[in-house]
Amino acid sequence: MGMRSEQQRKQYNGLISWGVFLGVALALSALVWAGWSVLVQHRSISLSALMHGAPQSSVTVGIGDVPQSLDIRSNGSSAAERLLIDNVYETLITVDQQNQLKSGLATSWKVSGDALKYTFTIASNVTFSNRHALDSADVVWSLQQAVTQKYAGVDALGDMQSITNPDSTTVVIALTKPNPTLLRALSGRLGIVYDSEAGNTDYANSAVGSGPFTVGAFNAAQSLTLQYNGSYHGTKAKVGSIAFKQYSDENALAKALADGDVDLAMPATATVAAASNKQHDLKVSEGATTDKVLLAFNNSTDSLMSDEQIRKAMRHLVDASSIASSQPDSAGALGGPISPLEPGYEDLTGLFPYDLNQAQTMLGYFAPQFIPSVDIVVTEQYRPIAETIAQQIGQVSLPKVNLEVVSAEDYAKRIQDGSWELTIMSMNGTDDAGAFADPGSLFHYDHSEAEQAYASARAATNDQDYAERMKAYAKIVSEDAASDWLYTRKCFTVASIKVSGYPTSLIDTRMPLGALDKQ
Repeated sequence: MGMRSEQQRKQYNGLISWGVFLGVALALSALVWAGWSVLVQHRSISLSALMHGAPQSSVTVGIGDVPQSLDIRSNGSSAAERLLIDNVYETLITVDQQNQLKSGLATSWKVSGDALKYTFTIASNVTFSNRHALDSADVVWSLQQAVTQKYAGVDALGDMQSITNPDSTTVVIALTKPNPTLLRALSGRLGIVYDSEAGNTDYANSAVGSGPFTVGAFNAAQSLTLQYNGSYHGTKAKVGSIAFKQYSDENALAKALADGDVDLAMPATATVAAASNKQHDLKVSEGATTDKVLLAFNNSTDSLMSDEQIRKAMRHLVDASSIASSQPDSAGALGGPISPLEPGYEDLTGLFPYDLNQAQTMLGYFAPQFIPSVDIVVTEQYRPIAETIAQQIGQVSLPKVNLEVVSAEDYAKRIQDGSWELTIMSMNGTDDAGAFADPGSLFHYDHSEAEQAYASARAATNDQDYAERMKAYAKIVSEDAASDWLYTRKCFTVASIKVSGYPTSLIDTRMPLGALDKQ
């Protein structure tokens, strides 16, 4: 019995020793883990990313508008779309830096001769960030959700008859009538492929995508952090994380760049770009956009601009060429509703050259009581251009110019109510010229020939015909002086010389950062 008791005592003491050892080991492990977690969080590198051999570099990007919500489906704001597409989400079709359509999740596609049937081949071996497989069923579900739930911009999909998937890598879209911009629509928010099995995902604050990054952290209207996606099917990202921070003040962003607190600003304003040009460790790049700045005319029947001759006189009176050359964000004079990166572009700057005598002659046909004054309503952003235009119109005795600079809230109300005659604004989107074929748009432009020309373009069954018909439509609209298109904007990128692999064109609409790298 004594031997058994001694043996039991040794076993008991041994258990205590092992318990102490395990307890100390666990405590040390917890301390090491806590310290490592702090380090990981500090570096904005997720555990998942580290497990997949993620690069540990982090890039900080200063932007002007972190979105209020990440839900691209219901939120019409372009901020979330610009940051998430190509980075977190992937689309069926994508575009390159020249705004040309390229394969995305759809590796190829075929269009029937009557343009009523689109057959897409979907990439194989693709997974979402949650490791769910992505196949044709997810594509069909995503498109069906867009239609039934009326996602933002869903009208761009056109008249869909059916969406089917005969097998796991094929999707067929049938239309009731041609939609020559369907592929373009599928390169944006409507082309995002969502996980049909993601459950109750909080899309306003997170995302389940198939892109090279995942959403790490999000603070509405303040910051967004993207993390390396180790399960990405394509070429893996070169940085471990990207932190977007909102800077509402140009001077603060310029200082952050100069101090090295921010690695990249995109798109940067012309002011920030000019300030950064003086820094030897920063590089300023310029790129093309589809953003068009115009002197818009309210063509409604109770507006002075409803008269064709007055509109044409105004275009001769405003020196659009000199305005374009004087603006730091100008990529060149425009002259029509389609920019150089859009289908159907033609140089229309020669239609209404600056000609004061011609303008005076055209306005001289009107009695003074018919053209007493004209109102220009703008926000503070466009005050300098508006003042220049007011001076140019002021070279004739009538009409007198009333320039009103109003708050953004008042401006939106004035435009919506139609209580304006001239304004300066921008239109930023491929194929947005169709607004001038809609009498119900904010321009209130009603021109049957233009409407017929646009309808003909929309009936095109191939890209070449669509571009040619849009060119004809744009010329009709510009010759009739529906508005005065001043210039196309360029965009600016300011980057640390340690950073490479970033896009420089179209960054006001999309920002693919999968190739971003930092020394």
